[in-house]
Amino acid sequence: MPFSWTVAGRLMLTMTSIVATWHLNRFVIFKFREQYPLGSQIIKRLVLTFLTGMLGTTLVLWLTGIARHWLIYQTLDDSMIQHYVTFTINNHRLSLWFYGVDFVKAAIMFLLFLPVYEALFFAVESREIKNRLQQSEREKEALEKTNLQSQLEALKQQVNPHFLFNSLNALGTLIEEDPPQASLFLEELSTVYRYLLRSNEQNLTTLGAELDFIHSYTHLLKTRYGAGLKITIHVDSVHEAFLLPPLTLQLLVENAVKHNIILPEQPLSISIFTNSDNQLVITNNLQRKNTKIHSNGLGLNNILTKYKMLGQTVPTILENESQFSVRLPLIRYN
Repeated sequence: MPFSWTVAGRLMLTMTSIVATWHLNRFVIFKFREQYPLGSQIIKRLVLTFLTGMLGTTLVLWLTGIARHWLIYQTLDDSMIQHYVTFTINNHRLSLWFYGVDFVKAAIMFLLFLPVYEALFFAVESREIKNRLQQSEREKEALEKTNLQSQLEALKQQVNPHFLFNSLNALGTLIEEDPPQASLFLEELSTVYRYLLRSNEQNLTTLGAELDFIHSYTHLLKTRYGAGLKITIHVDSVHEAFLLPPLTLQLLVENAVKHNIILPEQPLSISIFTNSDNQLVITNNLQRKNTKIHSNGLGLNNILTKYKMLGQTVPTILENESQFSVRLPLIRYN
């Protein structure tokens, strides 16, 4: 086809129509998304977007249609066009064509345009929501971990002075009553305290390591109480690889010693054993002291709190007229 200004004009009109339609529809979609951002407003937004976009598309096609018609026929009279869409209802012909514009086509064009943008918005927003949720979960987990770690460290620090205070009291008594035993007691105390310091580096320890520690710890107690304290340990070797919070046994033994009478003629019996339910059971006979014992509440509450913060089953505490017992769930090593 030879070059002519008419052909060039029609080409420019076509390009102008495409660009104008795209920018207009894009503006309409963005404007209504900004004005009605809530999910509850989606139906209202889509209806208004469709109606406005369809009218805008129709306007653009109508204006370019007029210009195209003038370029071809050199007149604005559209009566020369013979090929146009009509509907006949009750002998009345309804035309959907005006200066080359099919209004149904305008609606269809926008209906094809709108879902593309909605799909793109949905994909982008879904990714953003997913990223925000993941970030929120990571921040939540990090915060919970930090809080739990801080609380756990605080509990550990509570154990250290608590244990040291009682040990120094015992040492002070032995220095007055039996200096040689006090020297041996001090050596055992240093061994025990080395374990205590190492225990602060971990949240869990093996039952085997805890039993080794409790043997040294009970040696200190027996040095002080002699025949007034009886401790028996029967633990299946299979359970020694299981885990529990460090110093748990020390706290329970110390709790029993603190609240009960310990005399050769009235001994305190403490039994430590495991059962088929993978529990460590610590029992002692009840013979409460007549005098009121000051308690800071660190012992049993400390143990229960540790298990809760580690996400484990809480220990069971049972008491009757003659016996006090605690069942500690042993944690399998993963």
